[in-house]
Amino acid sequence: MRGHIKKRANGTWSIVVYMGRDPKTGKKIYQWQTVKGTKSHAEKELAALINRKNNGSFVKPTKTTVGTFLESWLETYASCNTAPRTFERYSQIVRLHLTPNLGRIELTQLRPEHIQAYYSKALSGGRVSGGGLSAQTVKHHHRVLSEALNHAVKWGLLARNVAMAVDPPRPEKREMHTIAPEDMSVLFEEAAKMEKNSGLPYELIFMTALHTGMRRGEILALRWSDIDLAKSKIYVRCSLQCLKNGEIIIREPKTPGSRRLVSMTPSLLEKLIIHKESSSANMILQGKTLQGDSLVFAHFDGTPINPNTVSPAFAKIAKRAGLNLRLHDLRHSHATLMLTAGVHPKIVSERLGHSTVAFTLDTYSHVIPGLQDAAAKTFEKSLHL
Repeated sequence: MRGHIKKRANGTWSIVVYMGRDPKTGKKIYQWQTVKGTKSHAEKELAALINRKNNGSFVKPTKTTVGTFLESWLETYASCNTAPRTFERYSQIVRLHLTPNLGRIELTQLRPEHIQAYYSKALSGGRVSGGGLSAQTVKHHHRVLSEALNHAVKWGLLARNVAMAVDPPRPEKREMHTIAPEDMSVLFEEAAKMEKNSGLPYELIFMTALHTGMRRGEILALRWSDIDLAKSKIYVRCSLQCLKNGEIIIREPKTPGSRRLVSMTPSLLEKLIIHKESSSANMILQGKTLQGDSLVFAHFDGTPINPNTVSPAFAKIAKRAGLNLRLHDLRHSHATLMLTAGVHPKIVSERLGHSTVAFTLDTYSHVIPGLQDAAAKTFEKSLHL
């Protein structure tokens, strides 16, 4: 028996499909469903149910809610398959935003319009403290929800990921600031002043960011075994992060491309040689020896620097230098200066640890028009050789 429909007294339709036998008891299993509308509509629903049964995409409806599923997904998957900081962020998004707004809906009844309505609400008033969330933040919510629902499909809880049918908000591109070569000396002078007061090697940290394009966490995770002074190379192997409880951890980067070899500029090499000698002398004063696994940038006693203190320190230094810059803008400056100088985008992409050259070109598309002009002039010159 394929299935049949039956009209009920209240004007709705019951559709029933034979699903096979229970493997344990041998009893026949039927799937019932109530449909509102015309007989023609009920027949279409019957045909769709039979089709899902035959192609293996049928998922038996359950009373599991979106909130219950998301909590289970956090505990059974995200907690052991994501980095600690990523898990913290996922948990915050789920517990403060997704569950309060979508959590009561049954998982199998979640529809694109539910998700779209939530995004609209979040943009207009999604902050816990009041006000709307940014498009970039809501896009992060979309990524987390979509990733969770992908696992619901893999685990046989859903037939499809309904979040894929929803377009997340498109954030406006944040204006990118870069430092001009003539402003670098002022910035580093101010960094040196703060370094004297704090005892932290701010000047060299920021110089490393500008001269290599490395990320903040990558710089603070560097050990002396990662620095080859003889070959003037830096091996980027890890990233330092601070969790919400204040714990500082060093972990491997999340993508293979982030593990990379970066050549140093001669001036950075010179500064690192001096810094190593100074660090070694400091350790001797404490009755210790500088080891290969000793952090390159650390407190006087060798303990790691909290990354959350470095960015505010840079903001103060930049302000004193009269510059509108974030610490991450030193990375942007490195890429922009190299591309403008004619360095091949693939090399720039490798230095930055980007996953693809296409991502590098898209991120620094503002530089491309200038490269096009330079290429045209270079070609013109080649015609007259």
